Amino acid sequence: MTIKQANITINVKDMYKSIAFYESIGLVVKARWDNYYAQLVAPGIVIGIHPAKDNTTNANSGNISIGFTVDNFDEAKSLLENMPVQTTERQEEGGQFLHFTDPDGIACYFIKPKW
Repeated sequence: MTIKQANITINVKDMYKSIAFYESIGLVVKARWDNYYAQLVAPGIVIGIHPAKDNTTNANSGNISIGFTVDNFDEAKSLLENMPVQTTERQEEGGQFLHFTDPDGIACYFIKPKW
């Protein structure tokens, strides 16, 4: 067996709002099946967006976070500052981090690694 592709699927409250959010931070819609499922891509990752049953979610990430490596940390920070998104900046041995959440409370972060 060979795995040809993988993705993370997120159950969301509002497909349109979630797709717009991920597009606004630079992902591109790869495929969409009406309001049933969508795939958004960035280099090295495919994120599936699926409506939650009964339009409810836990509004948190549990043990999941989605990281996006960026080449220009200031540009990423500016992008989020222009959106209604709260951020927390952190710097450590590995690099600079900018933590934020998607519309359903999924933990995300931009990182500019030191390596």
